Amino acid sequence: MAQHVRDIMTSRLVTVEPQTPVTTVARKMRDEDIGLVLVMEGDELRGLVSDRDLVIRALAEGGDQEQRTAASACSSDIYALTPDDEVDRAVQLMREHSVRRVPVVDHGHPVGIVSLGDLAIERDPGSALGGISAAEPNR
Repeated sequence: MAQHVRDIMTSRLVTVEPQTPVTTVARKMRDEDIGLVLVMEGDELRGLVSDRDLVIRALAEGGDQEQRTAASACSSDIYALTPDDEVDRAVQLMREHSVRRVPVVDHGHPVGIVSLGDLAIERDPGSALGGISAAEPNR
């Protein structure tokens, strides 16, 4: 069983700038089959946009979605892990803050993401969530 976040994190990151339209963010999520995009300003992580954020903070508000930006839809409360954190710390952080995905940063720079699915695959691959998370996506 993995002991550190680096052993289970996904290192494929998709980033956008704060002024990116939410429609572009949604298309990136669809095309990359992901549920979280990092909002970066230069080398600095400014926020996270999840698929849920797009629904709650953009779509549900109505209006011209081409005019809404990633900055207006992102979660600015960033709870992060390091690659050297223990997997138990990831579980604790997700539970404590009721989040499903957490960025992994190394010396201030994003290097990965740990999701609830990653934890399920690692901790209980035979569970329903573990099985669903390990399955190939339907396209």
